[in-house]
Amino acid sequence: MTTPILQRTTVLVLNRRWFAIDAITPAEAFGHLACATARALRIDGDSIQAFGWDDWRALPPGSGDAVVGTPRGPVRIPTVIVLARFDRVPVHRPKFGFRALWERDGGRCQYSGRRLSPGEANIDHVLPRSRGGRDEWTNCVLSDRAINTRKGARTPAEAGLQLVAPPRVPRPVPATQRIRNHWNVPDWNHFLNLSA
Repeated sequence: MTTPILQRTTVLVLNRRWFAIDAITPAEAFGHLACATARALRIDGDSIQAFGWDDWRALPPGSGDAVVGTPRGPVRIPTVIVLARFDRVPVHRPKFGFRALWERDGGRCQYSGRRLSPGEANIDHVLPRSRGGRDEWTNCVLSDRAINTRKGARTPAEAGLQLVAPPRVPRPVPATQRIRNHWNVPDWNHFLNLSA
């Protein structure tokens, strides 16, 4: 089943200083435009123009532009919007869980250093839960399932294991670094760090 175009995250959001801060759906972008909290960008090569809602609706769609039908005719779907007042770059604080541990530990077992496939990995509690260990960044590591089974309810020292690195809370990162151009929208390349 394909995702309807209005529900795909195909619109890049820039703060008022033109730093990328988020990716949203066209439905959300139209809401920003209609409430005058953002302007849409028309990007043609190196030419970039910003438009308010009324002017954006009046623009004729170009060939290849995604559009949404309205009673007044087709309206092009913006690929990039600029917020009118917001000027900060939010930070992303990862939520604790398997995927975030995978990212923090680079997909490597923290006892053997071996790169794991997702099916080979699980979460190990350095101080086992049965002994008061908690589900938190500083007590959990990515581990090979076989090593974790062998470790059981023991500490690494008791099991004859040593951590590659002590577990830590991941540093917050600017939201810009978390944006991924999953739909390969060419206009985003003007604003995203292409080396990331």
